Amino acid sequence: MADPAARAPRLSRRRLLGGGAVAAGAAGAAGIGWGAATLGHREHDRDPGLDTVAFYGPHQAGIATEPPRHAAFAAFDLKPGLGREDVIGLLKIWTDDAARLTQGKPALADTEPELAARPARLTVTAGFGPGVFTAAGLQSQAPHWLKPLPPFTIDRLDPAWCGGDLLLQVCGAEATTVAHAVRVLSKHVKSLVSVRWVQRGFRDAPKGQTMRNLMGSVDGTVNIAPDTPDFDRLVWDDGATRPWLAGGTSMVLRRIAMNLDTWDELDSDGRAITVGRTVETGAPLSGTREFDEPDFAAVDRYGIPKIPPSSHVARAHHAHDGERFLRRGYNYDDAPAPGHVSNSGLLFASFQRDVDAQYLPVQQRLADFDALNQWTTPVGSAVFAIPPGVPGPGGYLGQQLFENAPAQP
Repeated sequence: MADPAARAPRLSRRRLLGGGAVAAGAAGAAGIGWGAATLGHREHDRDPGLDTVAFYGPHQAGIATEPPRHAAFAAFDLKPGLGREDVIGLLKIWTDDAARLTQGKPALADTEPELAARPARLTVTAGFGPGVFTAAGLQSQAPHWLKPLPPFTIDRLDPAWCGGDLLLQVCGAEATTVAHAVRVLSKHVKSLVSVRWVQRGFRDAPKGQTMRNLMGSVDGTVNIAPDTPDFDRLVWDDGATRPWLAGGTSMVLRRIAMNLDTWDELDSDGRAITVGRTVETGAPLSGTREFDEPDFAAVDRYGIPKIPPSSHVARAHHAHDGERFLRRGYNYDDAPAPGHVSNSGLLFASFQRDVDAQYLPVQQRLADFDALNQWTTPVGSAVFAIPPGVPGPGGYLGQQLFENAPAQP
């Protein structure tokens, strides 16, 4: 990797190209003004900390749900010697705890029940790593894509942020709510698992606007809208190859470190041509507004592409419709090591029906050549199968797998 001190603070579009050439009237207005004032008063009186997201349903919450401000991703390793019934027992505990906490009720034996009184749109999403299928004797039921991602040349993976037998994604509008839920869900199964890692993130954006990462760029502009045919087709599994997974999906979680100290040396033009979008508005360099479709054939008066082929937008863009997936990103900002200014980056979670077909081709292009790679480094990676939701009380997470598939000898 090049010495950061030797990196030039300014980039030209030509340099990047060389690297990647491969109607309401007055009466109506008066009515709107009155309505807005009334709505504003109601919004002011409402306590968002009491809002809830349904736990039961065909899909787990926390995927199609609008991402709230705070998230914690926790991975666990099953303790040696556990079997199918042990895993089922653990999942029943998590189901009961999550069903209560997400609705503002304390979990059974909750030692801090006061902290459960503000659900703050809490969601709990569980995932299975390969170890779950091995422990339960259900290896034949594991999806073909449930394995570590292949090594990429840009990776500098730290085992402290990789892998895991089980995953919990806990999201909510308030940090206290998320922290309490993670602790309750972890300590109630501590005889069965050990914590492998916990990664906490945050995202801030006015309602209806795209979040910005800690590089200052809008992050997540191009995404799949929930409750659409595209979402159903590209995110939710249809159970064709693994009937138990119908209504579930997959998650890839990547921890991406950002070298903000050298990024700070880059001016706004250099940042724009690196990312392929303007810093101020997030518009693609071929357009004027954030949600304009990037035009990779557009050129300037000199015949140079407006969006450099080596820019992040160009490299991350799907080559065909089957490479699209859902993105949910969270910033992290941890304590820096001695002598450093920052330890920041992005927790990038993607959800897709098939990791191999949808995610890997895009990630491979980014690894092969992405102008942003000079300032970003993947340091953590994990893949999980996300089972479908719990239909109603009496069921438990993963029941479709454990009760419909015979165990292997």
